[in-house]
Amino acid sequence: MTDTDTRGRSGQEPQKQGRKEGIPLGRISGIPVILAYSWFIIAAFTVILYGPVLQRNNPELGLGAYLVAFGYAVLLLVSVLVHELAHALTAKIFGWPSEKIVLNLWGGHTQFESFTASPGRSVLVAMAGPAANFVLAAAGWLLLTGSDLTGVAGILANIFVWANLLIGIFNVLPGLPLDGGRLVESAVWKLTGSQEKGTVAAGWGGRIIVIALVGWFVALPLLSGGRPDYSLIIITALVCSFLWMGATASIQQARLRGRLPLVEAGALAEPAVGLPEWATVAEVLALSPDPVTGAAPAVLLYRADGRPAAVVDGGAVATVPAAAAASTPLTAVSYALGAGAYVPEWSKGQELIQYLAQLDGLEYAVVDRDGTITGLLRQSAVLGALTGKVAGPGKRMFGQNR
Repeated sequence: MTDTDTRGRSGQEPQKQGRKEGIPLGRISGIPVILAYSWFIIAAFTVILYGPVLQRNNPELGLGAYLVAFGYAVLLLVSVLVHELAHALTAKIFGWPSEKIVLNLWGGHTQFESFTASPGRSVLVAMAGPAANFVLAAAGWLLLTGSDLTGVAGILANIFVWANLLIGIFNVLPGLPLDGGRLVESAVWKLTGSQEKGTVAAGWGGRIIVIALVGWFVALPLLSGGRPDYSLIIITALVCSFLWMGATASIQQARLRGRLPLVEAGALAEPAVGLPEWATVAEVLALSPDPVTGAAPAVLLYRADGRPAAVVDGGAVATVPAAAAASTPLTAVSYALGAGAYVPEWSKGQELIQYLAQLDGLEYAVVDRDGTITGLLRQSAVLGALTGKVAGPGKRMFGQNR
């Protein structure tokens, strides 16, 4: 599976500390490889589930069967790493820079920086992963048939062949988040000219695969009156929950991408004027209402260097007695903007969304090419443009308050 994460810039970039997501394993062809902590969960699950089976089928192994089971988990890890490297190196041919490869509970994913995709290239990058697993399976089979491997070596070689064969076959199933979903996406994309429609179709393909897997491995055995294999049901439930979440996320992301052209800072911002930090409440009261709406414009404060610093609270202004308006500084009735919370009025689309995702707070100043404040952009307005729904007051769309 291949995840993409394109990075954009709009205005000044704030500093954001990332949470360590795993153990760095080094770089391959310049691409960082990270072993997520969640991998140890699937490794433990493999040992607990497969160790007793190995011990029962190979009594001579004794407790060493659990060590062999751990070797199985490591071989799976290597197979997934080769799968993701195939994605990354194929993408590199097309100039798509890979940010990192993460190996985790669900296998792994390759994260890309910004790139320009096309249906054909998307398919080639996606299919490179399963193709690499089929090559590994073929190499393992040649090793098994060309040599007399016995004992632990024979067990692991046989596991390696079947694991890569199953990984390859499973990943070519026609639905996201599996690699085969890119085939569906690209076909619909080519026919309709819309990548978003292709992604939605592939997401629904993923949901259909989930329904088929549950029906085959869970519902059918239960309806036939057979004794259920609880370990198989657990594995099916885990895999299907992952697939369903991935397919649903793909559909949601595609619908959001389709609405990105509607997200433009200048168009979504409400009219605003800027006043210096040393201004008083009297200067706000003297402002003329907007000629179109008849409402008073939002007021933002800027520092001596011209950068937006705070938003004036209209409710707090109304509590200031008329006699004290000229002596009350606006800093006393305002609240600070987040660091870097200002954007050019022409910022739009994915670049704007990604920048806002890095910021604290729910409001952002909008400035023109001269740096003059022209509007106040609220996060709820951006959310409304993306979803077609009006967000409730104080609802955060991006990240978390820190």
